[in-house]
Amino acid sequence: MYNKALDVLKIFINHGYDAYIVGGYPRDRLLGIKTNDIDICTNAKPKEIMEIFDTTGVSDIKYGAVRVIYKGSLFDVTTFRKDIKYENNRKPVKIKYVADLKKDLLRRDFTINTMCIDVNGNLIDLLGAQRDLARKIIVTVGNPRYRLKEDSLRILRAIRFASYLDFDIDVKTKNYIKKYGYLLKLLSNSRKKEELDKIFATKNKEKGIDLIIQLGLDKYLGLDNLNEIVLCNDILGIWSQLKLSINYPFSKAEKENIDKIREMLNYEIDNFMIYKYGLYIASVVASIKGVSYQKINRIYRNLPIYSKKDIKINGDEIAQILNKEPGSYIKEIMEDLEKMILTGKINNEPDELKDYILVNYGG
Repeated sequence: MYNKALDVLKIFINHGYDAYIVGGYPRDRLLGIKTNDIDICTNAKPKEIMEIFDTTGVSDIKYGAVRVIYKGSLFDVTTFRKDIKYENNRKPVKIKYVADLKKDLLRRDFTINTMCIDVNGNLIDLLGAQRDLARKIIVTVGNPRYRLKEDSLRILRAIRFASYLDFDIDVKTKNYIKKYGYLLKLLSNSRKKEELDKIFATKNKEKGIDLIIQLGLDKYLGLDNLNEIVLCNDILGIWSQLKLSINYPFSKAEKENIDKIREMLNYEIDNFMIYKYGLYIASVVASIKGVSYQKINRIYRNLPIYSKKDIKINGDEIAQILNKEPGSYIKEIMEDLEKMILTGKINNEPDELKDYILVNYGG
């Protein structure tokens, strides 16, 4: 991916433009973190980019952002710009294209995200990013008072980078995050969720959650009991424990899984519960309850059945055994057999199942 990105830079250079790899990739590369998420900035205008490359899938031409496809890989390419005016503490509504790389970097959020890599693989650091990386500190580009008010998403991004990189947030930035935390109420719920998902997904999520609480952001994020949850390695495992006063936009699948996790948390973990909710839900609940995944996986692998289809008798056979016409009673019997097999009270063998049915339903 990196070599493809350098090829993209060469193509820009050959067409008379400047271009650099920018943002998170140079930062992570310097820190030894592997990633394939590569962004590129250039002084080429969007229309010029689209004349040079296959751009099936334009990301946001209004803001000078074009999604370039090169040899099967996607690169988000942005034109050097200066953000003139922001709206609703979030989006720039007026921009100006510029020819100077430094002016483009000055509009970005944190110094650690302002490093670039040129076409020869050289690292370019115009705003002291390496200094702040060495100090392991998150610092805004320019005065945090203005940068956070411009775009309130930067509040959560600061928390996310502190978690992801295990960095500290500098004192001045932290003070203004606390002061302007209320601006998060104006941020769309989808963007809030997107950043929270990333925070909850980091290995160092405890730091991010502690910062949210410490800086008083939980009340603006509608996370009413954030200080009471049990940390686990699953994003939905965290969401399922939260009492939310904001209507976050969960997908249908996310909602279903959150509901299942919440349901299973009310029960003891046993064969039947693991069978009923499945290995994924059971493993999430186990991590919240402090039960090892190895134990859950062992139980799951040793289950006598994994669905009603595995029961070695069917509805027609039950009707024949009882000398009755098939009816709704079969469902009740199958559910009974299911529980009896899973609790080890009977074996999943045809003769034993037949005897059980005759004794308990034959009268």
